[in-house]
Amino acid sequence: MLRSLWRSAWTLLALANLFWAANIVLGRGLAGKVPPITLAYWRWTGAFVVAFGFAWPHLRRDFPILLRHWKLLLLLAATGIASYNTMSYIGLTGTTALNVLLLQSALPLIIIVWAFLLFGERPSPRQATGVAISLAGVATIAAHGSLQALASLQLNRGDLWIVAAMAVYGIYAVTLRRRPAVHPLSFLVAAMGLGSCMILPFMLWEAAQGATIQGGLPSWLAIAYTAVFPSFIAYLFFNRGVELVGSALAGQSMHLMPLFGSILAVVFLGEALHPYHAAGIALIASGIVLASIRTPVPVRAVVSPKRT
Repeated sequence: MLRSLWRSAWTLLALANLFWAANIVLGRGLAGKVPPITLAYWRWTGAFVVAFGFAWPHLRRDFPILLRHWKLLLLLAATGIASYNTMSYIGLTGTTALNVLLLQSALPLIIIVWAFLLFGERPSPRQATGVAISLAGVATIAAHGSLQALASLQLNRGDLWIVAAMAVYGIYAVTLRRRPAVHPLSFLVAAMGLGSCMILPFMLWEAAQGATIQGGLPSWLAIAYTAVFPSFIAYLFFNRGVELVGSALAGQSMHLMPLFGSILAVVFLGEALHPYHAAGIALIASGIVLASIRTPVPVRAVVSPKRT
């Protein structure tokens, strides 16, 4: 079963987005209790500690390869681990859930733009159409089916942090295809360790300003969740998904994050389901299916050479 899961790109990507959606809900809940940079630091430090034991045999073997690719490794750790998550937590302290859901839906488009700018990769018409359909579904859910609510959205300081974080993450998602050919755990632990070290000076600065963790045991349990599921497991699954289907299609799966976020809001926050949820879910699913269909490569007949 585990081998089948590891070969199923869309199962892995769906689970990764579920864990990330829960992380967004949790990040909103921790705002005001856990300082954002402190949350990012302990998230990745905890993830590194959890994963290190699993990764050590592979890391010991792959270390020379990782060392040869240290520049690329630093770039991936800085964008996908340190910057994106820290900036996201800062943004979550100053924006609404509605804005976060809508802004997150732009991430697949950002990934497509970076893929074109960095590697000259052009999306197919089917891919572009699928992204547009999924965007319409996310907008339907985020705006509660109201064009008036959609038109009245305004970007504030928190929104700008989220947009900047997504732009940085787009670089990570696209560049991930160039990662060293090592075991997934070796790469992930190395990136998490480097990312944690990058966050540390900013966390110490935040602590020097008087920021402390409040809320006692529940806050630490929430931090523990962020260290295991949206960090270690979700990144492992997403990296594998990129390996199987490429960055553009893997990025398209991120439309599932607002969908899962809405469901989690119903379960944990007591919000009610409405017809616009069903419409949005149908559009998101249709867009993902359309974007993930691969155009079959025509098979050319092989003509045997004439005998003389």
